[in-house]
Amino acid sequence: MSDVIKDLTAGTVGGAAQLIVGHPFDTIKVKLQSQPAPLPGQLPKYSGAMDAVKQTIAAEGPGGLYKGMGVPLATVAAFNAVLFSVRGQMESLLRSEPGIPLTVNQQVICGAGAGVAVSFLACPTELIKCRLQAQSALAVAGPSSGAVKYGGPMDVAKHVLRCEGGIRGLYKGLFPTLAREVPGNAAMFGVYEALKQYFAGGTDTSSLGRGSLIAAGGLAGASFWASVYPTDVVKSVIQVDDYRNPKFSGSIDAFRKILASEGVKGLYRGFGPAMGRSVPANAACFLAYEVTRSSLG
Repeated sequence: MSDVIKDLTAGTVGGAAQLIVGHPFDTIKVKLQSQPAPLPGQLPKYSGAMDAVKQTIAAEGPGGLYKGMGVPLATVAAFNAVLFSVRGQMESLLRSEPGIPLTVNQQVICGAGAGVAVSFLACPTELIKCRLQAQSALAVAGPSSGAVKYGGPMDVAKHVLRCEGGIRGLYKGLFPTLAREVPGNAAMFGVYEALKQYFAGGTDTSSLGRGSLIAAGGLAGASFWASVYPTDVVKSVIQVDDYRNPKFSGSIDAFRKILASEGVKGLYRGFGPAMGRSVPANAACFLAYEVTRSSLG
C-alpha cells in the first residue's frame, strides 16, 4: 500500500473520531459567535456556553448539539484525507533521506501547506454547517428579519447556489478560512511534533505510548485555536451574514465592526467551547491517525 493511500485511510479514521467527539462543542461555539449583538438595555440570547447548551437541548433536544453534522460527516473523509496526505507528501519533499525524522520547523511548513489545500474544501463545508448551527441564534432577531430557514445541508447548498451567486456563494469567507487554516495547521503540526520529541527525549518518536500521543494531540489542537481564534469568529459572521442586507462588506470590515462594538472580547466569543472541544477532539484525531497509520505498516 502506497504512503498516500495509508495517509488517506488514517486521515479518514482520525477525522471521524475528531468529529464524533468534537461536534457538540463546535455547535455551541458557532451559536455564541453568530448570535446578534444585543440592543442597549437588552441581554444576549445566550449568557454563556452552558446557557447555550441548556437552551439548545430544551428547544431542539440532544440532537440539536449535532445539528449540521451531516455535511462534515460526509466530507470529513475528504478533509482529513487531504490534510494528512498533503502533509505526508510535503514531508517526503522536505526529508533529506527516507526515514529521517523532520525537524519541528519542517513540520510547521508541512502544516501550512496542508492548510492551504484543505481551505478550499473547508470553506463551503463550514458555510453550510455554520448556517445550520446558527439558525436558532439568529432567529432571536424575529420573523421580520428575513432570515432564511433551512431544512438541512442540501437545502442550504441549493439556496446558496440559486440565490447567492452560485459556486462563488459557497466560497463566501474563503479569505478568513485561509487565514485560519494556514497558520493554525502550521502551529498544530509544529506543536504536535515538538511535544512528541519532548516526550520521546529525541527525534525518534516511533515508540511513544498512546498516553503521550493523546497529550500531544490534545495540546496541539489547543494551539490551533489559541493562534487563530479571532479569524474563526470573522469567518463565522461572514458566512452567516444576510446576502441581501449584509452587515459586513468583507473580512476587514467585519473585524473592525466587531472590535468597535464589542471590543477584543467580541473576537473571542465562543472561545471556551472551542478550546473545550479542541483538546479531546484532536487527541482522538491524532491517536486514531497514528494507530491506523501504524497498523497499515
